[in-house]
Amino acid sequence: MAMLSGTAASAQDKVEATVAADVVSNYIWRGLDLGNVSLQPTLGLSYEGFSLTAWGSVGLTEATDTKEFDLTLGYTLGGFNVGVTDYWFNDGQDPDGRYFLYDAHRTNHIFEANLGYDFGPVNVQAYANFAGNDGANDKGKRAYSTYVELSAPFTLGTCDWTAAAGFVPMETTSYGTSGFAVTNLSVKCAKEIRVTDSFSIPLFGQVVANPCAQKAYLVFGFSLQGKLL
Repeated sequence: MAMLSGTAASAQDKVEATVAADVVSNYIWRGLDLGNVSLQPTLGLSYEGFSLTAWGSVGLTEATDTKEFDLTLGYTLGGFNVGVTDYWFNDGQDPDGRYFLYDAHRTNHIFEANLGYDFGPVNVQAYANFAGNDGANDKGKRAYSTYVELSAPFTLGTCDWTAAAGFVPMETTSYGTSGFAVTNLSVKCAKEIRVTDSFSIPLFGQVVANPCAQKAYLVFGFSLQGKLL
C-alpha cells in the first residue's frame, strides 16, 4: 500500500512531479504479508504542501498476488500532515474486480484517513478506515480499522536507518487482531549506491516482525526515481 501516505513533501513554491518505481523481494505492509516479489510504481504531484500520489503494486513471480492501485491526497505544514487514501484491490467483495464499483457492500475500495506529526526524533502517524471494504469486529459490524505507528530515523555507519513500531488498538479482520495488538516491529536500512557521477540506485533492506501473527520477514528492495518538473 501507498508507502508515501505517512509522509509528504515539504511545501514548495512550484509544482513538482515525481515518478518512481520500487522492486521488493516481498510486499510487507504494516507487518502483513501481501505478496511476493513485486513492482511498485509511483507517480506524484506536489505544490505548496499539497500532494496527489498514485501508487500501485503488481506481483512479478506469482500470478495470484493481489494487484493494487492507490490514490492519496495529502497536505503537509511543518511537521503536521493529513491525508486521505483510496485503496483498490483486484481481489475483494467484487469477484470481477471492477474499479468503478463503489457500492458499500460490493466494492473492492477501502477509504482511509491519516493524521500525523513529525517531531524530528520521532514521527507519529495514525490511520483509520472510514468507508468501503473495511474489516469487521466480532459482532460483524464495520471495525473502522485503525493503525498507529511510531518511527525514529537515525544514522549508523554509512546508512540511513529507521526503526518503527506499529499497533492496532481494536479487533478487526483487516489486520487479523482480536483486540489491542502489536503488528509491526521493523528496522530498515537504506543506502544509495553510486553507479556514475550522475546516477545512483537507492537500496534498502528491512527486518519486519509481526508479534500478533508470530511472523517475521527479511525484505530487500531498490528504487528508481526522478523529478519530471
